[in-house]
Amino acid sequence: MRPAGPPETVAEVRAAVRRALVGAGCPPGTPVVVACSGGADSMALADAAAYLAAGAAGRRGGAATGGGAGAAGGWPVTAAVVDHGLQDGSGDRAAATVALLGRLGVPARVYPVEVAGPGGTEAAARRARYAALLAARPTPDSPVLLGHTLDDQAETVLLGLGRGSGARSIAGMATWDPPWLRPLLTVRRSSTLAACRARGIEVWHDPHNEDPRFTRVRLRHEVLPLMEDVLAGGVAEALARTAAQLAEDGAALDAAAALVRAAAAPPPAGGDLDASVLAGHPPAVRRRVLRGWLLDSGVRELSDAQLRAADDLVGRWRGQGGIALPGGLELTRRHGRLLLRPTLHG
Repeated sequence: MRPAGPPETVAEVRAAVRRALVGAGCPPGTPVVVACSGGADSMALADAAAYLAAGAAGRRGGAATGGGAGAAGGWPVTAAVVDHGLQDGSGDRAAATVALLGRLGVPARVYPVEVAGPGGTEAAARRARYAALLAARPTPDSPVLLGHTLDDQAETVLLGLGRGSGARSIAGMATWDPPWLRPLLTVRRSSTLAACRARGIEVWHDPHNEDPRFTRVRLRHEVLPLMEDVLAGGVAEALARTAAQLAEDGAALDAAAALVRAAAAPPPAGGDLDASVLAGHPPAVRRRVLRGWLLDSGVRELSDAQLRAADDLVGRWRGQGGIALPGGLELTRRHGRLLLRPTLHG
């Protein structure tokens, strides 16, 4: 008799992780790092990565085993546990997570970080966490596996909609944005919790995930449940589908914009843009060209209003003056070309 396979949710998570690694072009043998908080999403991800590290995914009927070293045919795995130091006992919690990961066969290390800087606690914590995760990679080719789920993707789309952030934001998180790999964007949060229960894995419930001071928490516990009720279910999946569709559309527009940019700024042009070349293309393509060119040229950040004002120098040119941009730069149009120069003071 063929031995019974793993529970459905365990198999679902394992399949998602393997599919993401293959889709990202990471051949077996590539060392991977799992970002692990101790919650259900990241623990299910780490457990699946341990299974794949042992090469078990390629064996018909293979048993679920851990394997930080990575047997033939697997992806060697380690884990990084970032301690933000924002809660009492966070160091002890991080150490306990490392111990639990070790029992799953995943070598792990704690990375303490300092949360400081502009943008509030959430933004500062994100910057510190991502810097630590970059430092945790054993090789430059190593992907960092993040435990974002379909539910997180739905929340991201809603945030983008509510803030009017445009298609790029509503497209949500990419599965593969080197070095960040998000294998679980097709997996529900309920499935990761069920997978951990099926495997007997202890998980930590972060109190910040219940704190209504955070916008995402209110979306998760108030807005999305109400939408599910009003629209008779399926909202999270629909939002994730919307993100995937917009990501595909955005990739096509980005490819078109790259060709236009190459035509508008050939090598002898010294980095300036030929406005007449841009003028023959739709605003969505023009603005993508302008956004990429401005950010590559030293503009630190760019609001939608600033980008549209820049596009007016092409699509609504009437001799208007220059546009002041972050980074002490000014965008002007001279003799049919867009020029970015340091702002003159005094």
